[in-house]
Amino acid sequence: MIVEERMRTYINSLDMGNTSFLEELERKALLDRVPIIRKEMQSFLKMFLAATRPQTILEVGTAVGFSTLLMCEYGPADLKITTIENYEKRIPIARENFRKAGRESQISLLTGDATEILGKLDGTYDFIFMDAAKGQYIHWLPDVLRLMHKGSILVSDNVLQEGDIIESHYLVERRNRTIYKRMRQYLYELKHNPLLETSILPLGDGAAISVKKEESYA
Repeated sequence: MIVEERMRTYINSLDMGNTSFLEELERKALLDRVPIIRKEMQSFLKMFLAATRPQTILEVGTAVGFSTLLMCEYGPADLKITTIENYEKRIPIARENFRKAGRESQISLLTGDATEILGKLDGTYDFIFMDAAKGQYIHWLPDVLRLMHKGSILVSDNVLQEGDIIESHYLVERRNRTIYKRMRQYLYELKHNPLLETSILPLGDGAAISVKKEESYA
């Protein structure tokens, strides 16, 4: 637990919620045990979208499309989102949710391995949202940096691993040690890369917010 539960409950109690469509989609996702962004990240994204008004978003990790549709709902009317998903069982569900929400024209769903897809993308995005396989963040970072222009923002979700990130390597369950090691490398790189300015926040399960301050290495 990153933030004391009573404090989290109080903060979330102040939230006004989302549209009825998103509320029902969230309810069903949680019932089906589909991982979606937490209330704290939902609130942050709505504030962030209102403040920055990005025109183009790249999302790595669609799941059933909840966060994609939340960004469509609370972003600019002409927002375009490219989102990547590899889990075959969730792809048709996401497509159907996009259709039901009437957002198909705003969303480009790319299916397959994110490593391969990121390597083939060109151009840049105003905002990149990383919420997929945590152990792969460090491997995706070079392409992510290439797809950012000066002023682009990268939000990396679930980076503190329920607090495991600060524990000794030996106290982390063996099956989680590879992800633990890679996430620590990722966070170090975000904080020390000369192209980025990064803040790591105890938001939900931890979020890193990075701004690209230079186009390329000097």
